[in-house]
Amino acid sequence: MFEFLFKYPPTVFSKGKFVLLGQWPAWVLLVAAAIAASGLGYLIWSRRKAVAPSMRGARTAVVWVLQSLLVCLLLFLLWQPALSIATLRPQQNIVALVIDDSKSMATQEDGQSRKEQVLKTINGGLLSSLQTKFQVRLYRFGDHLERMEKLDQLSAGAPATRIGDSLKEVLADASTLPIGAVVLLSDGADNSGGIDLETISEIKRQRIPVHTIGFGREKMDRDIELTDVQLPVRSLAKSRLEAQISFRQAGFRGDKAHLAVRESGKVLAARDIVLKGDGAVQTEAVLFNAGDAGVKNLEFAIDPLQDETNRGNNSMTRVLNVDSAKPHILYMEGEPRWDFKFIRRAVEDDKNIGLYSIVRTTQNKNLTLTPDDKHPELKDGFPVKVEDLFDFQGLILGSVEASYFTPAQQDLIQQFVDRRGGGLLFLGGHTALADGAYDKAPFDELLPVHLPDHKNTFHREPATPELTSSGRDSLICRIDEDPDANVARWKKLPYLMDYQDAGTAKPGATILANLNAAGRTLPLLITQKYGRGRTAVFATGGDWRWQMLQPLQDMSHEIFWRQMMRWLVSDTPTRVVASTPRPVLEDNGRVHLRAEVRDTTYLPTSDAEVQARVVGPDGAAQTVDLHPDSLEQGVYSADWDADRPGSYVTEVTARRGQQELGRGVVTFRRENGVAENFHLEQNRELLEKLSSQTGGRYYRPNEVSRLGQDISYSEAGISVRETKDLWDMPVVFLFALLLCCAEWLLRRRWGVV
Repeated sequence: MFEFLFKYPPTVFSKGKFVLLGQWPAWVLLVAAAIAASGLGYLIWSRRKAVAPSMRGARTAVVWVLQSLLVCLLLFLLWQPALSIATLRPQQNIVALVIDDSKSMATQEDGQSRKEQVLKTINGGLLSSLQTKFQVRLYRFGDHLERMEKLDQLSAGAPATRIGDSLKEVLADASTLPIGAVVLLSDGADNSGGIDLETISEIKRQRIPVHTIGFGREKMDRDIELTDVQLPVRSLAKSRLEAQISFRQAGFRGDKAHLAVRESGKVLAARDIVLKGDGAVQTEAVLFNAGDAGVKNLEFAIDPLQDETNRGNNSMTRVLNVDSAKPHILYMEGEPRWDFKFIRRAVEDDKNIGLYSIVRTTQNKNLTLTPDDKHPELKDGFPVKVEDLFDFQGLILGSVEASYFTPAQQDLIQQFVDRRGGGLLFLGGHTALADGAYDKAPFDELLPVHLPDHKNTFHREPATPELTSSGRDSLICRIDEDPDANVARWKKLPYLMDYQDAGTAKPGATILANLNAAGRTLPLLITQKYGRGRTAVFATGGDWRWQMLQPLQDMSHEIFWRQMMRWLVSDTPTRVVASTPRPVLEDNGRVHLRAEVRDTTYLPTSDAEVQARVVGPDGAAQTVDLHPDSLEQGVYSADWDADRPGSYVTEVTARRGQQELGRGVVTFRRENGVAENFHLEQNRELLEKLSSQTGGRYYRPNEVSRLGQDISYSEAGISVRETKDLWDMPVVFLFALLLCCAEWLLRRRWGVV
């Protein structure tokens, strides 16, 4: 219909440039139109007394507008309007037909695979229509691009889809060949993270339009697909971990499914879940024990449901490095008290945490309690040297006033959290928090609360703890794995012997538990991020009753404090922190190794020699040199190829001369034949964006009949400019006829015809 009215297809109007072919300049047309309209207006105004009364006023103006438009239209046609557009020369240009040959194209829909739909489209007239005007070059692509002589070379077996990389290879051919356009036939299920701006910019620079033809359903029926698994990349041995499993489903709303975590087929944790709305991302948490030290390959899966169309996207693998290191925590207590004894007793059986304690017994005397002789400097009291304090991963300050620490030690504590990345816990007590003058720098910055502006905030009165919504989800407060049972156990805990008014939580801090005392609700357990580390307040010294007044077999007090200690130290970095942005490589072995290196005082250093020793699944090791980043101090990086599937363990070592600064370990895994199981629905958004940004157009398979005509109008390849006359478009005649008819009908209605 559009082409009938406007003579040319929409592509001509979108890509063409409007021109006037008449000999007179455009400003003459504007002047002539203005004179004609003014002349008509003068004639109508001069005869206003002779016209019938029914034609006076606004009706006269309407007639003048219609007549002026008709005259202006005729003048416009005299100036010969046209479109100037670049047109490809017949049989002198190449059209690249780029066909998706990945495994997702073997997906069956309505009794046909997507590959069969592609062949039906090509053989149904697309190829012949293109060959009448252009030379056609066939390509197939998956994880790389290949030239193809015949269509029967398509196999739908490539392990991955790399649209961006494949287009780059086509552009390389365009440097020596007159490629006028690219036609991409795909479901858009790209596995490389999308098409980068560099590729789009290069396509634009060469002015090669990419036309896309989309195949496959835009929404899958009866399917569950995991979209992400959030899990720490490293953990302490025997730690309780929480994994966040995100997925989406279609067709199973309200049904139950079984979610499980497995290691080598052994179930570590499992739970039943209820599936929510179709298409929406749903996230469920699963708790499990990290177990002994070592590299763990964990499978997170939702068991397939009946009639599920794709069962290959129900599971994901993640690599967990369970560290054998034993973090050290320094506990500074200002007086012998019950809580000091019971906290130490709660963690003494935890073989993965080392608790070193200093307790002030008199004004000038300390008692040091340590599990070994690794920190002899503690005999002289709280550390005064950077390297001594920074040798710990966590720090607990009990009922000890702020003035006990020298200004240098106070700054050292702040740097321990901010620069070292350690964890700091403040406990309640009669010389703690506001009563210990912690409302001054630097402690007021470290605290996750704004302390009250008065003293006497510590009360030896009973208080009952209560979890907040954030506390119900926190591993610190999870003394029972079942969420409902955990809340019930907290409600049954004995009351606290004392409490302290900690003030109000700072913006960004999280209140995990409140306390109810004397008709007031006050924050009990508050946490926050600070610099590279974390800080917390536990505003009581009376939680020892959780142990004393509970049955002997009840482990609530021990579990709480062990998890609190692990929270303090689990994210404390070493001097060398190794990482990779993608711990699981799906059908692509390219891995980016990154290391953040700091010296003995935990300041970034860029003059170190950094090497990575990569041990592959077959036990073979390779050494990779990491180079400093010119933009970020202390950061080193390198790219490496993992050519075999399986798990890789990488140990990064940093040296400065003969001195070893530290070591860091990162693990990753390569999996083949996995990427194409996910995102099977057509990614129409990617295909439409690619075509629109490059001057092409998106087509459905039943719309390709006009593709050959649209391709003809391109500035790529070998082209000439043509002019398309617009004066004889049917829509122009219809518009002129409409103006005449409208004037006649209005005059007739007003009784002057």
